[in-house]
Amino acid sequence: MRAFRYVRAADSTAALQAAGSPGAAFIAGGTTLIDLMKLGVEAPDMLVDVNHLDAGAPIQELPDGGLRISAAARNSDVAHHAAVRQRFPALSEALLAGASPQLRNMATVGGNLLQRTRCAYFRDVAVGECNKRKPGSGCAAQGGWTRMHAILGGSSQCIAAHPSDMCVALVALDAVVHTQGPGGARQIPIADFHALPAEHPDVETALVHGELITHITLPAAPFAARSGYVKVRDRAAFAFALASAAVAVDLHGGRMRAVRVALGGVATKPWRSREAEAVLVGQAARRSLFEHAAAAAVRGADVRPDNEFKVKLAQRTLVRTLEMVVGR
Repeated sequence: MRAFRYVRAADSTAALQAAGSPGAAFIAGGTTLIDLMKLGVEAPDMLVDVNHLDAGAPIQELPDGGLRISAAARNSDVAHHAAVRQRFPALSEALLAGASPQLRNMATVGGNLLQRTRCAYFRDVAVGECNKRKPGSGCAAQGGWTRMHAILGGSSQCIAAHPSDMCVALVALDAVVHTQGPGGARQIPIADFHALPAEHPDVETALVHGELITHITLPAAPFAARSGYVKVRDRAAFAFALASAAVAVDLHGGRMRAVRVALGGVATKPWRSREAEAVLVGQAARRSLFEHAAAAAVRGADVRPDNEFKVKLAQRTLVRTLEMVVGR
């Protein structure tokens, strides 16, 4: 690991000023950043500690019945919070499906939003071809081993799958990311927060350099309480998703008045499927319809021999999630 400076800023103004320097990065739990620094993938000149900046309660009630969750809130605290479990269960289930209890006790909401891909080529600095690490160098995965890679949202420049469980649930819950940066405060809908690789895989989010995530908000949507998350992986714990799904449904008289569908493990960003939602909304809940929606969700998938299985797996995962949520 390369030597770096460490700054514990006195307040948010000082933190933003320090992070504006070239080569500076924010650090909270550090469960992703420190790992990548040890591998040599990340090499910041300075780390700005932001753990202590939000002095209020990590999770606060909003007047409309929604929640405000601090970027510094620990994943385990969010997952076990009564209001999250009762009113936004998909978020609790997604967080509990990720990592291990020890890591969840350290990892923060803000850091989870910025979690980087688990692509083996990205994480191995001995591999020269990686457009995320070295823009313009190529993508070793294009002709390599792709079992864990994306079938949706990829480009000729990158097919690395996004790893977060939490972010998939946030997409299904219409979360909003709040930031403070050089240009002032911003509110970014979670569906717009992560970027598709296109021609610039190194640009992963809507953030600019030095912009700090302060908190997220979860609106009190009518579909939030009837939500859930299902993750399929190689082993029961401490493994990333081969496919996952988060679903939220406003069900009235057996008919789905509003639906949110998001997929994980199969796309280059947390993937909202408006195609699946269009099939489901306004319809009576039934398995045959769920299967039709699942097929729509993966239509146009770009597969390779190693990851072709994800097409069927994603469909089955989504059907299972829909059945679980509607049955609640």
